[in-house]
Amino acid sequence: MKYKQINNNSINQIMLIVIILLICILIFTSLFYYLPGFLGAITLYVLFRKINFKLTEERKWKKSLASLLLILLTIVFLVGPLYLLINYMVPQVTDAISNKDEIMEKFDSIKTYFKNSPYLSSIDLSDTALMGGLQRAAKFIPNILNSVAEVGVNVLVALFVLYFMLVSSKELERTIYNAIPFSTGSKAELWKEFDMMVKSNAIGIPILAMCQGVVAGVGYWIFGLESPIFLGILTAVSTIIPILGTMVVYLPAAVFLLANGQSGNAIGLALYGIIIIGSIDNVLRFTILKKLGDVHPLITVFGVLLGLNLFGMLGLIFGPLILSCVGVLLKVYSNEFGRGTPEIIQSTSLIDPNSPPDIRDRSE
Repeated sequence: MKYKQINNNSINQIMLIVIILLICILIFTSLFYYLPGFLGAITLYVLFRKINFKLTEERKWKKSLASLLLILLTIVFLVGPLYLLINYMVPQVTDAISNKDEIMEKFDSIKTYFKNSPYLSSIDLSDTALMGGLQRAAKFIPNILNSVAEVGVNVLVALFVLYFMLVSSKELERTIYNAIPFSTGSKAELWKEFDMMVKSNAIGIPILAMCQGVVAGVGYWIFGLESPIFLGILTAVSTIIPILGTMVVYLPAAVFLLANGQSGNAIGLALYGIIIIGSIDNVLRFTILKKLGDVHPLITVFGVLLGLNLFGMLGLIFGPLILSCVGVLLKVYSNEFGRGTPEIIQSTSLIDPNSPPDIRDRSE
């Protein structure tokens, strides 16, 4: 019986692919701690890409000078506020958790109110339950501090990688573009979706959180709560919580006011939260965020959960990006191997920084 021999070229190709995959897995596992930094550099590159090409190609700036300017803008408008936020929040959270006496004193009023209420008396608010909750919360302090340190390291990595990406932008894009084993139409579709996805998540999620946090902080100040800035920041962070969202902050705050005899402020804050704070999400999604990119809320919610599990605090941005990539790749797969027809790319006479690299190269 005659057996057909496998072609040596096929064997060599398979071996080469296996070796490449093994090396990539080794690199990925060894540098996983710095992965958020690389993802951050890619995100910043997409956001600054158009400006970079305008400076270097239209205004003829030196690439190194344009890169340093964009990194300086990143430090001023991103790293600086992030540092101030972390520097403000970490002591606040640490003091709030460590100061058990003050928490118990404020909690007693809520516990008394719940005990006297026929509808809320079944909720366990005993001292044992409270202390158990505080102890569980205290366990997260080391994780918070480690996450802050991780953010600092990865910010440095992101800025370092971003500089070299901006300096060699055209060569980098051309190399990646030629390495992607898809048709021209699928490459254009992939770039279009990825560009929209990065901008909608990297810009949209922080804008939504910041707006809701500012409006909530104003409401906390109007209705007489202590530390409105701190509560506003907590509200901004809580926008990532599935289903409940900002309610996990303003509703307990309203209950606290109600338990302390401030019924008018409590009702006002609850209505303010439901009508004003809650409606900002819908208003922004149909106005500003719609222009950036129509990302489904479920992608944002589960992407944040995925990102937090993988990268901690940095996963707030990168989680939705990773989850969105699945939809983009399925679209490309449909174009390449399904019944979908790849989009036909039309060459342009001008250099468009938003277009894929091959279009810009053809126009030069």
